[in-house]
Amino acid sequence: MRLNPYLTFDGKCKEGMEFYHSCLGGDLDVMTVEQAGQADQMPDKKDQVMHSSLISGDVIIMASDLIIGGEINNGNTTTLCINNGTSEEVEALMNKLAEGGKVNQPFQETFFGYYGDITDKYGFRWMFQADKEKE
Repeated sequence: MRLNPYLTFDGKCKEGMEFYHSCLGGDLDVMTVEQAGQADQMPDKKDQVMHSSLISGDVIIMASDLIIGGEINNGNTTTLCINNGTSEEVEALMNKLAEGGKVNQPFQETFFGYYGDITDKYGFRWMFQADKEKE
């Protein structure tokens, strides 16, 4: 069994997932409503992303521009957490993902290891943690 985040953007899914791909590497797959054969049912959304996935090692992020049965509201209820690697590796990734966003807590040594968090330019919150034992 695996749990992975599924993000919903408001028309910027392709851009957002390409940004995450540039930071995390891996394999990115993006399918628009038109590519999924659903343009007849949603002609006004034909260029929006129906489904996308980014797989980079053990990191899997899925996303879409569409939400069924509601409105898109970015908030603070979802946080993506990166927690492996050396403090240098994790801090470098945090700095990449922070571009155009906001650093909520700078990456620093804490009693449990190293920690920092950001809100990226798409409004999603990320936490970064590295264990002292990795040093």
